[in-house]
Order: sequence, then structure tokens, then C-alpha cells
Amino acid sequence: MIHTSPFPDVELPDTPLTSYVLRNSLADPDRPALIDGPTGRTITHGQLVGGVARVAGGLAARGFGKGQVLAILAPNIPEYALAFHGAATTGGTVTTINPTYTVDEVAHQLTDSGARFIVTIPMFLEISQAAAASAGGVDEIFVFGEAPGASPFTDLMGEPYVGHAEVDMDDVVVMPYSSGTTGLSKGVMLTHRNLVGNLAQSEPVISITPDDIGIAVLPFFHIYGMQVLMNGAIANGSTIVTMPRFDLQQFLEICQAQKVTRYYLVPPIVLALAKHPMIDSYDLSDARQVFSGAAPLSAEVAAEASARMGCEVVQGYGLTETSPITHATPPGGFKPGSIGVLLPNTQCRIVDPETGEDLDLDVDGELWIRGPQVMKGYLNNPEATASTIDADGYLHTGDIGHVDADGHYYIVDRLKELIKYKGFQVPPAELEGLLLTHPAIADAAVIPIPDIDAGELPKAYVQLKPGQELTAEEVMEFVAGKVANYKQIRRVEFTDSIPKSASGKILRRLLKDKERAES
Repeated sequence: MIHTSPFPDVELPDTPLTSYVLRNSLADPDRPALIDGPTGRTITHGQLVGGVARVAGGLAARGFGKGQVLAILAPNIPEYALAFHGAATTGGTVTTINPTYTVDEVAHQLTDSGARFIVTIPMFLEISQAAAASAGGVDEIFVFGEAPGASPFTDLMGEPYVGHAEVDMDDVVVMPYSSGTTGLSKGVMLTHRNLVGNLAQSEPVISITPDDIGIAVLPFFHIYGMQVLMNGAIANGSTIVTMPRFDLQQFLEICQAQKVTRYYLVPPIVLALAKHPMIDSYDLSDARQVFSGAAPLSAEVAAEASARMGCEVVQGYGLTETSPITHATPPGGFKPGSIGVLLPNTQCRIVDPETGEDLDLDVDGELWIRGPQVMKGYLNNPEATASTIDADGYLHTGDIGHVDADGHYYIVDRLKELIKYKGFQVPPAELEGLLLTHPAIADAAVIPIPDIDAGELPKAYVQLKPGQELTAEEVMEFVAGKVANYKQIRRVEFTDSIPKSASGKILRRLLKDKERAES
């Protein structure tokens, strides 16, 4: 059973990425394109076009172009877009690096991607230098600003590059790396066709206008921040306010001052909007929509945040390997707990992971996705590519969920994270969402722990709100009254914080490692 979008297919432009992203910028060249939230430093749409051309010219003068790779190791600042699209304009490839990586992790990405240049900030220069020395092959390191031992980014501002290098739409333009929860991280090869196609697919569903102002606290190195924020917003002529790191008070101050209309967030920040008392001290009335992605958001938290923000709080869904969006909620199309509907030009199957057979409506199975946004493959890893994309072109997401009669999809959990309790499959995300409805609980994570009789038991790590008290028994009783017996929490441990990735995903593997070390 192949599911399709309720929206008609759209024409997929045969246009290189940067040309597509900047296509509306000169219509209103004085409109801010990127604003540095903490300082107010602004790059207008016209300055962005000119700056990208000059960076491309500087790179081309150094012989950089098609087949070569530029690495960016930096937080969200306006100049990130100049480096990214300058390299793309020359026909080169960008690999975006997580600034929280260790030297060894950065070195692995530099080696695997074959990066020739690094663009970073002074704070990350030492780690960049150490990683470059370990990896070899890096010719030069540039910094936004100035720092001893590196070339200033302004050195790249050469004579403007005219037009866009000739590229095949199937050329790789960006290589973000997967999170690497098991083994070394993998380079995800995304082409001009992938990224441009996904931007075009998204436009009918995610309605962004030139007068929208979005907040970019989600990192540009991650596909969500890169495509939905940096590329998607600019492509629609709107404004993005960048933040180099998340701090709730500063986030609220910036959103109030800049009159932010579009909030692109992950569940931990939506949770703060729903529950943190600080929210009431700020005027966020310009909000038109809060869009959550990268991890499941419970219907209850979405409803609570919506009531406080006075606007819809909706979800979307995607993966790094799908450029990223496959599902989104159109304006006015909110359904509690739903990740939305399929994007145009996208097909989806819901498959029994044990038998490979298609499942009926409202029955949970693994989501398989096919469309123009599906990656070219994993760099230097044909085995991993073949195990992820089947012979029919379907990408096996590893996520478990279902579709209802209205074409709305719901994600239950990760296939590999399901807890096996006496033969039953228990989704941790469902229990985490339920725990967050308790008025004393600020955050929670659920992991499996081994048990001789049951195989695995669900254990909850619970972070309480300040001043609140609960016992483990009270937590278990709260859950027991709301789920089937096999889903009940069997162990509880209280903690000061829940470990999460930069994209907001719970790092259950860290909790599992902690559990193993203590057992």
C-alpha cells in the first residue's frame, strides 16, 4: 500500500542550490536576510547576494571548485551562510561539523570527507588545528574574525564570482554527518537535486512569507537548521535571526525584540515554552506558528505550549537522509500528536519490520520513504547505503508509526529503541510524553534495562521541576493508570538533567552506558 500526499506534485526546478535559494533576494535587497540575535549585526538580502559572490570568487581564486570540500565548524552566525553558499556557488561541496565534536570526531569527518579548507571561529580554532593535523589534507583554516595561526575569513572576499558554476543536479553539494549513535558518523551525500527539490516540495505545505521573521537557534550544521531555516527562509525572502547557542532568557529577549513570527524548534524548547514560568514575562504575541521537529513531541505538550503562545504548535518530520522534510503540518491542519501529511512528490509505505508486508491504516509499522529528497547515499559506505535504501528506492527510516484515514502520520518510536517486555514492544517516546504531563516533572527519558524474567524492563529517568517532590512509587502509579500493563514503568531514577543532542534528541545511549557501568 503506497501512500501519497494530499497535495499535488510540484515541478522540481533544474536549478543549482544557491541560485534557487537567492532567487528572491534582489526583489527586496534592503530587507534583512540574517540578523545576529545577540548583537543585531545584519546582512541584508542584497548584501547576501554580493557576499556569496565574493566568497565564491575568493575560493575560486584558490583553485577551489567542483570535487573539493569546505568544512564549516561554527555556531549560528550570519556569515555562516556566506561560507556555505560561497562554496556551493563554485560547484564545491560543504561538510558541516558539529562544534561539540571532539578532536578525534572532527578529524574523522575531515578525513572521510576529504576537506581542503576549514572555516571556523576563534573559540574552535585549537580543536580545528588539532583535527586538521591529525587528518592531513587541510590546506588552510579561516576564522570568522581574527585569531593567530589562521587566515581571517575576509581574506576569502575576492572578486565577485559571476553566476554559478556549471553543476550536474546530481552533484553532491553538502555532506552533513549522521549522529553516529552506533559506530563512526557517516557522511550523508545530498545533491543539488535533493536540496532544491525538498525546498520546492515544502513550499505548498510550509507557508513562509517575506514578512516572516524566524528564530534560528537550531544549529546550521544540522540538516533542520541548514535547510528549513537558513535555506528555506532565505529562499522565500524572509528574515532569520541567529543565535550561537540556546539560553532561554536570551532566546525570549531576542524573540520579543525582533518580533519573531516563526519559531522553528525542537521538543525541549517547546517544553520550556509550555512549562517554564519565565515565558510569562515576555511578549511573544507576534508568533504565528511554532514548528517542532527532530524528535517526537507529545500532543499534551504541544497543546500546553499552544495555549501559552496563542498560536498553533505543529510538528514536521524528516531525516538528514531525506534533505530533511518528508512530512509537515500545513497551516490550519493541526491534529494532536500528528507529524502532518506527506509532502508533494513523496511516497510512503508503513511496513511490518518482521515480515516486510504493508500494514493497514492506524497500525504501527516502519516508515519507508521514496522521493526526490532521498539522499544519494552514505559517503564511502556502500554497505550502509544498501542497508538503508532498498532496490525500489525506498529509504527505511527506522521509525515506527502509522497513518490515519485523513493522511496524517504519527511517530511512535525508533525501531531499534523499542523495549521488548515479555515479547511486547514498548515505545519509550510514548512513556516519555506521558511522564511530561505530570505537573511535577520537567523532563524524562525511558530506557530498557535487562531482566531475567521479562527480557527488558522500562526504566524512567525523571527530572523534577524546582521545588517539586515525587517518589519512584508515585511516578510508577501515575503511568500505570494510563497505559496497558506491559507498558508500565518498572524502575525510576531521579536526575538533574536529561542528556540530549544539539538537535534535541534524547541521548538514550548515554543513559544505557551509565546503567551498564553501574550494574
